[in-house]
Amino acid sequence: MMLVEQTTVPGTALPVAEFKDHLRLGTGFADDGVQDEVLESYLRAAISAIESRSGKALISRSFAWTLTAWRDLAAQALPVAPVSAITALKIVDRLGGEELVDPGRYVLEEDLHRPRLVATGFTLPVIPVGGSAVIAFDAGFGPAWSDVPADLRQATFLLGARFYEDRGTGAGAGTWPAAVDVLVARYRPVRLFGGGAS
Repeated sequence: MMLVEQTTVPGTALPVAEFKDHLRLGTGFADDGVQDEVLESYLRAAISAIESRSGKALISRSFAWTLTAWRDLAAQALPVAPVSAITALKIVDRLGGEELVDPGRYVLEEDLHRPRLVATGFTLPVIPVGGSAVIAFDAGFGPAWSDVPADLRQATFLLGARFYEDRGTGAGAGTWPAAVDVLVARYRPVRLFGGGAS
């Protein structure tokens, strides 16, 4: 299985000015924007860490997920949430030949934790031996930072601030701030009976 991010979070969607306020950095100087690039990199790192811990895409973008077998023949849980649309499903044979699957053969079952690709008939299309299925989908709470739930926005700022304050020192390396863990906890996927999200 391989998940590829097809589009990235645009810089314009990142709340650099709000993050500056959170850090209480001075403003009104001629070089106000001198740290913007650095702050953006810490925000991106914090977003990535929050997404990894929670299994949620904060800001909307496109993904492609390749897998070689269905976990369930009638439905397949997707690796990231929340998913707003499945944009394509194709079956690839072992020689690289591709078949685009008719969208009428599947639907998206939306869920905050475990969105699924569900067959409209009895089963999903057969994945040939040595072949794969590629699911293209859009995931995220929305295109703007304001679409992200407030607790995840706060967790991102807290973690970004930790990265910013510890830069170059190695202090706190490998530690996850307790406050961030509390804010992210309700978004973490629950796995029952040894089942996974994939």
